Amino acid sequence: MSMTSRINNTLNKWMKASGPDSDVVISSRIRLARNLMELSFPNHASDKEARKVIDKVEELLAEKESELDFKLLDLETIPTLEKKVMVEKHLISPEHAEPGQHKGLILTDDESVSIMINEEDHIRIQILFSGLQLEEAWDLGDQVDDYLESKLNFAFNEEYGYLTTCPTNAGTGMRASVMVHLPALNLSNQINDVLRAISQLGLAVRGLYGEGTEALGNIYQISNQVTLGPSEEEIIENLQGVIKQIINQERNARKRLMKENKIELKDRIYRSYAVLKYARKISSKEAMKLLSDVKLGVDLGIIDDVSASIFNELMVLISSPALQRLEEKDLNSSQRDEKRADLIRKRIREK
Repeated sequence: MSMTSRINNTLNKWMKASGPDSDVVISSRIRLARNLMELSFPNHASDKEARKVIDKVEELLAEKESELDFKLLDLETIPTLEKKVMVEKHLISPEHAEPGQHKGLILTDDESVSIMINEEDHIRIQILFSGLQLEEAWDLGDQVDDYLESKLNFAFNEEYGYLTTCPTNAGTGMRASVMVHLPALNLSNQINDVLRAISQLGLAVRGLYGEGTEALGNIYQISNQVTLGPSEEEIIENLQGVIKQIINQERNARKRLMKENKIELKDRIYRSYAVLKYARKISSKEAMKLLSDVKLGVDLGIIDDVSASIFNELMVLISSPALQRLEEKDLNSSQRDEKRADLIRKRIREK
C-alpha cells in the first residue's frame, strides 16, 4: 500500500472541516450506552457472557434484513498500533484499546458511526459529525439505537431509564459532546473564565482525548454531565445553546485581536506557518501548538493557501501511533519528530 493510500485510510469524515461553524467547532459527537438485560454488565461479566455479547451482535449483523451496513472488527486480532490510531481518530476509547478478551468494534465505511462492544458497557453507540451537528448526530444515533433495540433486550428501568455500568450514565445513557478550537480566548487570557462558566452550567470540560488529558492545540471537549432526568432533546438543546455562546465569544475575541493586535497576531501566525513549512524535526506538542496558530490564520483569512481541513487531518496524522502506522515500522522519539516534520511539510505543500 502506498503512503497516500495509508494516509487516506487514516482519515475519516469528521476531519474534512465541512460542517456548520467549523471555524470554531471541530466535531459533534453523540454516545449512547446500552447493556443487555440477560447478561452481567462488563465489569462483572464472565468470559462466556462477554463472548455471548459478541455472538449476539454478529448474529444481528448477519441477518439478511439487517438495516446496518456495518463491519464487525475483533479488537483482539488488531495490532496495538492500529488500535492506538483508532483512539486518535476518536473511534474507540483508550480503555477499549487495552488488551482484553471479546472486545469488538462495529464501523460504517465512512466511520461516522462506531459501536464499541464490551467496553464499560455492552454496547456504546457513537456518532461523529463535522462541525456543530448535534441534532443531526442524534437523529442518526436514535435510528441506530431503535434498530438495535428492536432486536436486542436492553436493560431498562421505568424509574432509572437505561441501566449502565456507571450510575452517572443511567437514564438516557447519552453523552453529547462538542470539540471546539478556542485559540483567541486563550491568547486574550479569557479561557479560564469561560471554562469556569461552562462548569458552573453543569457541563464537563476535557482535553483533546477526554478526561484527564491536556487541551493540546487549544482544543477542548465540552459535554453534558447529567443523563438522568432531562430528555435527549433537552440535553442537546442545552449543550447546543452553550456552544453557540462559546462560538460567539471566540469569534468576538478573534475580531478584537485583529483590531487591537493585528500585526502581533499576524506575526505569530506567519512564524508558526514558517516553522511548519520548513522544520526538519518537531515534537507532537509543538506541532499542535503551531497548527492551532495556522488554523486560526486560515479561519481569519490571513493564510489563504492552505485548506481548512489540514488542522483536523494533521491532528490525527502527526500522532506517534499514526506516524508509525504510515511508516509501517516502529520509530524512536527522534525518528518520529523527523517523520512528523516531513509529513507536515508534505501535507502543507499539497493543500
